[in-house]
Amino acid sequence: MKKYWKIKEKGLRSDIEKLVYDLNISQVLANLLVQRGINSMEAAEEFFRPELENLHDPFLMKDMDVAIDRLEKAIQNGEHILIYGDYDVDGTTSVALTYSFLRNIYENIDYYIPDRYSEGYGISSNGIDYASQNSITLIIALDCGIKAVEKIDYAKSKGIDFIICDHHTPGDKLPEAQAVLDPKRLDCSYPFKELSGCGVGFKFLQAFSIRHDLPFENLVNYIDLLAVSIASDIVLITGENRILTYYGLKKLEENPCIGLKAIKCVAGIDDRPVTVEDIVFRIGPRINAAGRMESGKQAVDLLISDNPEEAFVLCEKINTHNQTRRNIDKNITEEATKELKKFSKQFEYSNVLYNPEWHKGVVGIVASRLIESYYKPTIILTESNGFATGSARSVDGFDLYEAINECSDLLESFGGHMYAAGLTLKKENVQKLRERFDEVVHERITPEQLVPQIDIDAELNFYDITPKFYRILKQFEPFGPGNMNPVFFAENVADNGQGRRVGAGGDHLKLNLIQEENPFDDIPAIAFGQGDKFKRITGGTTFDIAYTITENHFRGETTIQLNIKDIKTDG
Repeated sequence: MKKYWKIKEKGLRSDIEKLVYDLNISQVLANLLVQRGINSMEAAEEFFRPELENLHDPFLMKDMDVAIDRLEKAIQNGEHILIYGDYDVDGTTSVALTYSFLRNIYENIDYYIPDRYSEGYGISSNGIDYASQNSITLIIALDCGIKAVEKIDYAKSKGIDFIICDHHTPGDKLPEAQAVLDPKRLDCSYPFKELSGCGVGFKFLQAFSIRHDLPFENLVNYIDLLAVSIASDIVLITGENRILTYYGLKKLEENPCIGLKAIKCVAGIDDRPVTVEDIVFRIGPRINAAGRMESGKQAVDLLISDNPEEAFVLCEKINTHNQTRRNIDKNITEEATKELKKFSKQFEYSNVLYNPEWHKGVVGIVASRLIESYYKPTIILTESNGFATGSARSVDGFDLYEAINECSDLLESFGGHMYAAGLTLKKENVQKLRERFDEVVHERITPEQLVPQIDIDAELNFYDITPKFYRILKQFEPFGPGNMNPVFFAENVADNGQGRRVGAGGDHLKLNLIQEENPFDDIPAIAFGQGDKFKRITGGTTFDIAYTITENHFRGETTIQLNIKDIKTDG
């Protein structure tokens, strides 16, 4: 698939020159800062040195004082409290963090994760019935609940109060819970709107700590769980999230909780610094696999464990789930690719596929896989409890949530973000959804959004990649949405003759690159999924590359290598 290279405009020259002088850095690095809205020494210092003391006052969040009052009342009266969360990474880390913190203060507490298949996403009637049967009078809902208007009413009829800690976009009406914490509430003036669900739970506990004069370090002890939620839920890693992720990664590297330590071990990343990319591709999928293949409760059991032997057994089970998930994901992706041929001509702007036999736990992953190959907003549906249900994923810049909202009259329920959503509908409405969704996408999407785009920060020749340059570039971490690992381009590069295809089927390229301006030093590079270009770049042929600079960890040694995002041999 051809990709469009879009080179970002340079920042204001005067701002760049000022940073070059004040910080003693290169033009390229100064430009990267200005592109990120950093144009002064003070802003640069704050960026390079995140501080927990710069977190916002949690009481700026709407309903925070009410939420703390209700929790205090429950503790004073000896009420039975239930911590309730979704079955994905954000939900399970939210529950693990909140439960682990509160159980050190209060014993009459339990947790609950709904079953993906029998209960579905969010607050369930089963969960409320469980609470009622166990004399629970307060439920703290994390990463869900903002649209659970009817379910909250049902809980109230049973004498159960709710504190909702969510980060999803609210509907037209808020649930009548005791407190609704969500920075995306229209009437909430909290300064940072992009917290994860676990992040909202963290702010709730931060407020509780402030009210009761508890050491903030007690809460920071669980910040590794919060970093895992932020990275896995693909929220912006700017503002508060940058600070929280920065310290969460340090904790994850130096002294993770027992459960995360076990996951690092089975994922093969226990001997080096952990990155956001490691969380997204190695830690998060293993946590998610519990809820996809069996029960999200297994993930919480692991994350709250204080017994290394127990944690190892739980982690091995979850790792097995993850391997099973990968096999199922591969098979369904192949089936979906064949199915697409039936609709590719009829529906030009989107993909909506339905197969009642597909595994509900992997449909979101399959949707993402298909976008990699076909690059259209995609919905993958299967059957569950008599309904068609599934997940949707979007392409860069296209608001999937708003497009699905335009189809809401065909749906029983839906929720999510700009780039990812879940939905449920009657089976007889699948074809209507297929037609309507394609119409909506056609009306809203631009031609540019249907072509995968590589946003390139700047040109960077090989002779500019000095130890000092890379040392400063490392300080731009943690990378993620809002602060992506900079993508550079270099022209007229060539393989030194040692390049080869690697991986199953020769899908990838392992190269050693030289550039005309710097012919004597080669730089190792990896190009994933571009093995088919091997013949076009051999024999001294020069080509252009878009790339990031990463580290390769092998047998205890760390070296710099280029991660090639795209190769152009045709100019």
